[in-house]
Amino acid sequence: MKIKNSVFVLAVFPVLVFLGCGKDEDQVIVAPTIVSSTPVDDATGIAIASTIEFNFLAAMDPQTMNSTTVVLMEGTTEIATAVAYDNNKVTMTPTAELANSTEYTATVNTGAESALGVALENDFTITFTTVAVVDNEAPVVSSKDPLSDATGVARDKTVSVVFNEPMDPATISATTFTLVQGITAVAGTVSYADNTATFTADANLESKTTYTATITTGVQDLFQNGLATATTWSFTTLDDAAPFINSTSPLSDATGVARNKTVSIMFNESMNLETINATTFTLKKGTTPVAGVVAYADNTATFTSTTILESNTVYTAEITTGAQDLSGNGLATATTWNFTTSNVTATLAVVNLGEASNYVILAKTAINNSSTSAITGHLGLSPAATSYITGLSLTDATGYATSAQVTGNVYAADMADPTPINLTTAVNDMITAYNDAAGRPTPEFLELGTGNIGGMTLSAGLYKWTSTVTIPSDVTLTGGADDVWIFQISGDLSQSTAINVTLNGGAQAKNIFWQVAGEATFGANSHFEGNILSKTGITFLNGASINGRTLAQTAVILDANAVTKVQ
Repeated sequence: MKIKNSVFVLAVFPVLVFLGCGKDEDQVIVAPTIVSSTPVDDATGIAIASTIEFNFLAAMDPQTMNSTTVVLMEGTTEIATAVAYDNNKVTMTPTAELANSTEYTATVNTGAESALGVALENDFTITFTTVAVVDNEAPVVSSKDPLSDATGVARDKTVSVVFNEPMDPATISATTFTLVQGITAVAGTVSYADNTATFTADANLESKTTYTATITTGVQDLFQNGLATATTWSFTTLDDAAPFINSTSPLSDATGVARNKTVSIMFNESMNLETINATTFTLKKGTTPVAGVVAYADNTATFTSTTILESNTVYTAEITTGAQDLSGNGLATATTWNFTTSNVTATLAVVNLGEASNYVILAKTAINNSSTSAITGHLGLSPAATSYITGLSLTDATGYATSAQVTGNVYAADMADPTPINLTTAVNDMITAYNDAAGRPTPEFLELGTGNIGGMTLSAGLYKWTSTVTIPSDVTLTGGADDVWIFQISGDLSQSTAINVTLNGGAQAKNIFWQVAGEATFGANSHFEGNILSKTGITFLNGASINGRTLAQTAVILDANAVTKVQ
């Protein structure tokens, strides 16, 4: 019988036992009574390291207070305890911590006797439940798939992370688990099961592309503990896409092509040198093969005829599907194009800068500098006056000025003769040079990269764009010391922060001409090569540098730049 009352007051009727104590009277002895317990009956949230206590109304026989008469059970399993009795109280202490969120029963049975030898009339039992598990530790990511910095990852790969404990599914979503390519979010579905979160893209990922996955601190375990820090990692997909041709030179159906022209193809990615040869890259006059040498470097294949091409003749160039990238992907289809020669041999001529070549910076309306720049070469401003040259702390001299920031002289239209007439000539030559560069006919590269030339290696030649040109990643100009580059840009020219234009193979900045109808802007800490001929203006952001010349028909803006004139 279970006695549910854990506290008895004296109003409870005790059991009376009558014992003979003489001829004419009996002695009254009271049976043991439990007046309280700790914990009380039906208690919850009890600590797992608790002791259980029963308090008696009167003294008990210590010999009957033991693990036989005082018992703790979890269901049908007895829990080992140490039992002690003192001052009308019996205490049992579990020898190990109890389990969390578990119901236990503690019983003092009828084997317990009072000091007078009277047994407890009925078993006395209480029930209690221990406290639930308390988890204050942040979850952690146990593993990631793909691994950090993995390469060759399948384009249909499901991205996943495994946590070290169960998580709250409501906190794992497209907000807390993301995949991006650069700064562009990838559309996909996020799910969670068995400690694992997965991101499944709506479409196959792009070939040979780096992606970044992120799990934010917004993901939580079942006790609302979030990750201590966000987990971010990157991987690169398999290159299973066919390479393609960015541009050909000469262009398809070009006419008036020089008879000594080297035929070239620019690919969108690095190719396997062994697959670019006289079998995969050919030139024919009708059905007759042209003898020549095939070479490959910096994403560009070239065919150089061993003899001068015939005049006023149609030639056909072809690159076959045997040309492969470094991952073994061939061109999707063979590319064939025709061009017609002229009756002369020719090379691209440099742009004659005239007297403008004497200046590293030449402008018409202003030259403004912030912070401290390092300028090597002369500065010229006309028709604007000296007051429109700011930030250089000029020291006046006769017909010129000097500055601690300039290795050379500074000239303006209001200085003493012969400076004004010299500047007028230089500015006129600058405009003539701009028109020469803009008017060069028959470009060999037209709308290359639709204006985005980031990451490209550019061979010598005439390039033309009818829109803005951007340089978001490093560009290399490769060629010999006498090779010439002319870039015709109808819009703006914009180079990103910390991006470099570099030269290779002996190429020289003095033979590079950037004709820009719009504004030319160079990002902070970037580096540029060549002569800039801008109709609008030229701006160098903080720390940008250039080897060449900056020739603007409006203003040149500087900010702690290194500007170095080339010979």
